[in-house]
Amino acid sequence: MITSVYTDRLHLRYLTENDIELFHEMQHDIRVMQHITGFIFSREENEKDLKKVIAAYKKEKNDFWVWAVDFNNRFIGTGAIIKNEKKEWEIGYRFLPDYWGKGFGTEVAKALIDIAFTKMHVDSLFAYADKENLATVKILDQLFNFVKEEWNEKDQCIDRIYKLSN
Repeated sequence: MITSVYTDRLHLRYLTENDIELFHEMQHDIRVMQHITGFIFSREENEKDLKKVIAAYKKEKNDFWVWAVDFNNRFIGTGAIIKNEKKEWEIGYRFLPDYWGKGFGTEVAKALIDIAFTKMHVDSLFAYADKENLATVKILDQLFNFVKEEWNEKDQCIDRIYKLSN
């Protein structure tokens, strides 16, 4: 599978256990997690999550791809292509707050779309965003086709649902 991808400014690569400090910092920040889970994760939960992601790289027929996103050789976030509960291929990304508003979300989303369609050969790609997450909504409105808004019972928010076909 895709072990490494470069964009103009970013490097998407496999996560390693060396990423735990900044991975934890990101997933322990409510500003990052407010539109994703609505809550933060403990150090122990993040260590377990990171190990799960790393182990998934070796799985045959893996459907849970999460890459570290580096800028200037520094971890700044993650980008993902996963098969969700609805068996749809879905992209997602998150960044440390210091890296918000710099165009990295658009750059990573474009890279994930390219990976999904040219390397993974998926037919359709989805993205879900809490409608209150205005920065992500703006990105997805540019790159995807808006499908509908729907109440998300699990996350207690209104999701905007997007789709892109190959």
